[in-house]
Amino acid sequence: MDIKFESIEGNSFEYRLMMIVFAAFAVVGMISTLWIIEKGLWVTGMTNRVPWGLQIVMAVYYIGLSAGSLVISGLYGVFGKVEYKPFARIAVYIAMLFLIAGLLSILTDQGRMDRVFVQPFVYFNLQSMFSINPILYIGHILICIVYLWALFTERRTLTKVIATLAFGWAFCVHSGTGAIFGFGARMLYESPLLPASFVAAAMASGTALMIIMIVGLFKITKRHLDDELIIWLGRFLAICILVVVYFMFVENAYRAYVVELRQAAVYYLFGGVHSILFWFGLIFVGCIIPMTILFNKKKGKSIRWIVLASSLVIFGVLCERYVIVIPGLTHPPEMFPGMEIIHSVVEEGIATYYISFLEMLQALGVFGVIGFMFGWGLKYMKLLPTEARIIKEP
Repeated sequence: MDIKFESIEGNSFEYRLMMIVFAAFAVVGMISTLWIIEKGLWVTGMTNRVPWGLQIVMAVYYIGLSAGSLVISGLYGVFGKVEYKPFARIAVYIAMLFLIAGLLSILTDQGRMDRVFVQPFVYFNLQSMFSINPILYIGHILICIVYLWALFTERRTLTKVIATLAFGWAFCVHSGTGAIFGFGARMLYESPLLPASFVAAAMASGTALMIIMIVGLFKITKRHLDDELIIWLGRFLAICILVVVYFMFVENAYRAYVVELRQAAVYYLFGGVHSILFWFGLIFVGCIIPMTILFNKKKGKSIRWIVLASSLVIFGVLCERYVIVIPGLTHPPEMFPGMEIIHSVVEEGIATYYISFLEMLQALGVFGVIGFMFGWGLKYMKLLPTEARIIKEP
């Protein structure tokens, strides 16, 4: 299949305005980060009880989008579906950018940014997921670079090998991220299903993101796109949502079943603002409505409805990341099982956390960096095909 790829001209007023806005976001994020480093992390509202905030939520979210985006490139590179070759380059490039965004989010959350590369690499600990994951993240970026090179140079055999490696590595990356939370960290985190749950949510959000990106880019650049390609991705997205719902049901059923976890389960499902995000943001908006759309015979074949469902999934998975990270920290850890603490210098009970304005500026800055890199890539790299059509059998 002979497909011609082109870059965009990037001379329009809209493109230049977009790049200026992204650059402004990046500058604002850098200034807010420098201010936080100067004053200390306490200005964000985080405490010893809640040391992770919005930036870690966004880091986990971005890493999931990165891993999930590679699913689209894998349709061509791994499974040989040639009709999805037009989307392979942009999918790999976006996967690389979102992993960079995840690392930037982690970096800007550090109180000591100068030590971010010392601890995991100089003092490597095979028993610590915090030490293992940086190797997975950097390896993922390097694999994406080689993958892009193989796609640009049309090396079919190398593409298949690297695509398979990238596909498997992406699963390891997000499984590793899930293991940070799931392997004995906190009462509301601990679950052997959490790495698999992270992967399922990543596939759903990554597929949804690529549907929106593909439809949007082809419409803006006025390139032909066969609807059937997006309709098939919509069906795949519907299956991914079902898998996400299954894992969530099993995890919460387990918490409700085990006596020791029952109190934590009640707090998780009915304990405050995070519970609203769980039931309304994740379950209703992020799962029920998209499945209703995608499994509908008419709406499931409408590009506009598929894009709407994809947007809701992306929002729902963002809520899912929040209700994984934050409630596990605000819920009091059981320091001494079977005993009651009558006095402590450390805050007891349910801790409080609210997203601060400085954290929002930091998150905006990270988004600005990858947005600028995305715009640059569209102009200076041949990422987009001239068209995307279904291959018809002779």
